[in-house]
Amino acid sequence: MPSSTGHAARLALAVLLFTLATVPAAGAEPRTPAAPTGAAAWTARPVAGGSGAGGTGKSAGRSYFYLEGPPGAVLQDRLSVTNPGTAPVTVRLRGVDTYRAGDGGRTARDGGKPTAGSGPGTGSGGRAGNGAGVGVGAWLRTATAKVVVPARTRAEVPFSVTLPTGSAPGDRSGAIVAESGGRSVGVRVRLRVGGPTLAALTVEDVIVSGKAVHYTLVNRGNTLLVPRITVSADGVFGPLLRRGTRTLPLELPPGRRVTLTEPWPDTPALDSVTVRLRVTAAGGAHDEASARARFVSWAPLTGAALPLPAAAAAAVYAYRRRRGHRRPWGGRQRGGAPAPAPYEDGSPARPPGGRRACDTRRLTKTGTGGES
Repeated sequence: MPSSTGHAARLALAVLLFTLATVPAAGAEPRTPAAPTGAAAWTARPVAGGSGAGGTGKSAGRSYFYLEGPPGAVLQDRLSVTNPGTAPVTVRLRGVDTYRAGDGGRTARDGGKPTAGSGPGTGSGGRAGNGAGVGVGAWLRTATAKVVVPARTRAEVPFSVTLPTGSAPGDRSGAIVAESGGRSVGVRVRLRVGGPTLAALTVEDVIVSGKAVHYTLVNRGNTLLVPRITVSADGVFGPLLRRGTRTLPLELPPGRRVTLTEPWPDTPALDSVTVRLRVTAAGGAHDEASARARFVSWAPLTGAALPLPAAAAAAVYAYRRRRGHRRPWGGRQRGGAPAPAPYEDGSPARPPGGRRACDTRRLTKTGTGGES
């Protein structure tokens, strides 16, 4: 019959297990609701139905601003900043010059100087840049440099672009940069200054180096250009490279130049090549340039030249051996043995295994008898 001590031990163990299961472990922190993420959910875009792209005034959303006017005009539009989160958001605004680089990304210039995407805001009154630039970044002014957007609210911020009286006709490219909490959003501003326009594009400094063709594009007009390029290469024996016309992933503002590289991995091993580049853009802009290059691969030539010394040595050896076989008899034989002595009548000795030069031999009379 089980003892009372065993029952007491089992009861104490059950109570201990129940206590451990219901009491949280030491050092454990109680769970708290996740922090709201509203601070990172804000957006910035053009106000729908503004004077925006193409001046159509449609209510559909716009992805960028488009403004156009003559020199001296003041152009206006509005930026929409939306905060769908549960906490207020403070957004700083500034204007910059922008252009698309050769790698497809965009490069910003704050007041005409290169700037990082998360640099400091503008000064009081929302003046973009330091006034030293000559593009959108210097001409753009927001109504405020900082806007506080409450939770679940949308704020509209007016801005203006003042075109200097002496500004040259043509296209400009810029952006309004909105920053908050380490996050930066850029909204493009495309600007056209009225007046006569000129589209001019040149390709310069074409160099063939290694397995690539390097060249420089220059926008010498006053309109924003998106270049297209055609590449060809011809060698001594015919065509080597044919690449059809394609659009480059960049925008070239007026007065800007960019250096690009065209890869050519399958260059010839031995040839004289002429490379031609032809570039075009909207408005009739076009240009063409060429460069010559000689490709010489020393590895095949070195491999072909290695047998030459061996062949020369073999030829010399064969020549000497053949000359040794033609050496006349007399003096010493090959191997150091003396040559055979001549006959009594002075005719040369017969070489071993050979025949005597003359088969008749003069008879010498012997004895004292008379002639019979």
